[in-house]
Amino acid sequence: MLDVGGAESDGVGRLLADLGADVLKIEPPGGSSARRHPPAVAGVGIPFALDNANKRCAELDAAVAEDRDRLVDLVAEADVVVDGGRPGGLSAFGTSAAELADRFGHLVALSVTDFGTDGPYASWEATDSVLYAMSTALSRSGPTVGRPVLPPHGIASTTAAAQAAWAVLVAYFHRLRSGRGDSVDLARFEAVVQTLDPPFGSEGQAAVGLKASNQLWRGRPRNQQIYPTFRCRDGHVRLCVLSARQWRGMRAWLGEPARFADPAFDTIGARYAASAELNALIAARFADASMDDLVAEGRVRGVPIAAVLSPTEALASEHLRAVGALRSVRLADGPPLDVPVGAFVIDGAHAGLRHPAPAAAGDRTEWLPRPHPAPDVGTADETDRPFAGLRILDLGVIVAGGELGRLFADLGADVIKVESAAYPDGLRQTAPGQQMSRSWALTHRNERSLGLDLRHPLGAAVFRRLVASADAVFANFKPGTLDSLGFSLDELRAANPRIVLAESSAFGATGPWSERMGYGPLVRATTGVSRLWSDRHPGRVASGSSEPRDATTIFPDHVAAKLTAIAALAALIGRRGVGSRVHVSQAEVAVNQLAASFVADAARAGGADVRPDDAVDAVLPCAGDDEWCVVSLTDASHRSTLATLLGLAEVPADDADLVDAAATWTGALDKSEATRVLQAAGIPAGPMNRAVDVLTDPQLEARAAFGRMDHPLFDAPMPTEIHPAPFRHVPDADLRPAPMPGEHTAEICRDVLGMSAEEVAALAATGAVFAWAGSEHPLLESTP
Repeated sequence: MLDVGGAESDGVGRLLADLGADVLKIEPPGGSSARRHPPAVAGVGIPFALDNANKRCAELDAAVAEDRDRLVDLVAEADVVVDGGRPGGLSAFGTSAAELADRFGHLVALSVTDFGTDGPYASWEATDSVLYAMSTALSRSGPTVGRPVLPPHGIASTTAAAQAAWAVLVAYFHRLRSGRGDSVDLARFEAVVQTLDPPFGSEGQAAVGLKASNQLWRGRPRNQQIYPTFRCRDGHVRLCVLSARQWRGMRAWLGEPARFADPAFDTIGARYAASAELNALIAARFADASMDDLVAEGRVRGVPIAAVLSPTEALASEHLRAVGALRSVRLADGPPLDVPVGAFVIDGAHAGLRHPAPAAAGDRTEWLPRPHPAPDVGTADETDRPFAGLRILDLGVIVAGGELGRLFADLGADVIKVESAAYPDGLRQTAPGQQMSRSWALTHRNERSLGLDLRHPLGAAVFRRLVASADAVFANFKPGTLDSLGFSLDELRAANPRIVLAESSAFGATGPWSERMGYGPLVRATTGVSRLWSDRHPGRVASGSSEPRDATTIFPDHVAAKLTAIAALAALIGRRGVGSRVHVSQAEVAVNQLAASFVADAARAGGADVRPDDAVDAVLPCAGDDEWCVVSLTDASHRSTLATLLGLAEVPADDADLVDAAATWTGALDKSEATRVLQAAGIPAGPMNRAVDVLTDPQLEARAAFGRMDHPLFDAPMPTEIHPAPFRHVPDADLRPAPMPGEHTAEICRDVLGMSAEEVAALAATGAVFAWAGSEHPLLESTP
């Protein structure tokens, strides 16, 4: 892979390099200016060092004809070329990703820009904070009233990189099968909308709350205290009490208060309705205890609880060290630093950071010999979807598991969702009178449903037969669950040596934390993310609380699904007679999403001289009820331009004064108008969008980022993503309706396993399989 991009696209090549790609980064003479971008240690930019780890770096001078020719020669032999920024690195050489894709038919050419190469925002600039505002993440972050809270810097960029890496790998797989390359026009804005905490898809706890009228909720988070954080003697702890059994443990911990003895409080809804009173009791109980004591007591009582750690505390944890999630490296002169390795674990070993970015011009401008022959992934017509012919057995549940299967189903794989009557997927929960949740409909479209009891001997036998004809098994059970069902990796390989097992979990398959209850809010608390997710408004007006404000997001579920998909597809490409097992830990996903911040924080704690990033990101009020915009001042020119725009005689010495003056100005303007004026002046800015705003966003409309999905159980079409990025040759997703439980049981048993109707009926009689009563070939009289 040839990397000619900049900071916007560096993370794409890093992910592919982690998985074994030969990534050659091209820099101008003297090296990229991003090498020194803060936060920096001894003049070495931490983001550049990490985002370009495992790559080779070489220099070419675009002003020299010989070097321009050499770039073309490299492209001619490359599988993938990545360009980033506006203007991109390729523009200096007089070309573009799209032009190179035209010239070299085998090439997968990726362009990464903030808003895409066309559309009304094509010339706009974005920062992480602008992307949070425009993607709806900001509108679901912070208190229920008042100034919203920006998520930590870094999550948006790494999320966009994951989406871009997925799009590239999809196009490359399609090229391997069809012989035809592609041009991919990825906008970071669209990638963050689709992948960080998407407003349309697997909603989890970030549900946008459709009303009966089908109008989207415009208010701020209504369920901020469903995963509450409490002060204690030496910090904060976080609770995630969901089940009735967990609540009973919490009630006993509180001394069995009579006020909450009613069995009605076994439900989340009843507890939430009384959350003010209940949380006051918990706060009083926790106030004088330490974090460690509370976590220990919670584990004894079966109450999901986690200490809210700092990034430094998280990196120093026994767990991350025990599982090999960190590596000690030197980014510059001085003591070594503990650096997150990466989220991919392949066959039990981390596939991640081997070395930080090498010195500029440290490598020759040539490709390394290929270590293996071309992958054997079969052939397909260039008009087929990339994964046509792949069969996947999907045991995944809720958001991270469900999303993984959908990513493959949308691109043509035959995804068989294996469903249990005794343990239904949580996304199957519905409101009274509903047959299917919106989240299920959006998460499991294009899939088939097989009703199967894996704990029944005959059901297990059916599953083994399916494994023999499958390419991959997906699961996100608690570590050890698959083994306990009799389907360890060895068992799966006995049925099919080429099977790829792709798994994810909250804290990984091994290590001291692997047995902990795996809820997203507890993952964020434990890994230091929640501590970073606090109000850091730079102005003097209404400076906020330092308490965690990430309660309604479901980060990192969607990103974990995308990274698991990348690892699974890489395993499918790389298998040569033997499959493999990939595992992604949500905790490690979170840490690696914020690796630059974590490393900088740890370096400061260790006494290193860290040059901070002096960029200013401000959430400013706009005209209207609870309307806001974000402005980012990344350098002196932005500050000067803003001061001129505000009519100030000079740039204030204190950024807080400049931000407060800007807040007065934006307060009289519509958020879209304020954004337009700022962007026209060259200042990154964006309006705070809600889900309803996304559907009418001019840029997303112009680039057809969303489609409309019909389902017979819903009165109106549902908005949904239709591609991971605009491709030239990969068709948009099919939008076949998500199935009812066991809807395709008879069909799968007949067509995949060759069973007769009598054989299937006999299995159903034992309870090994079941079908939806309304299916074309019902096996039972009623739905389980």
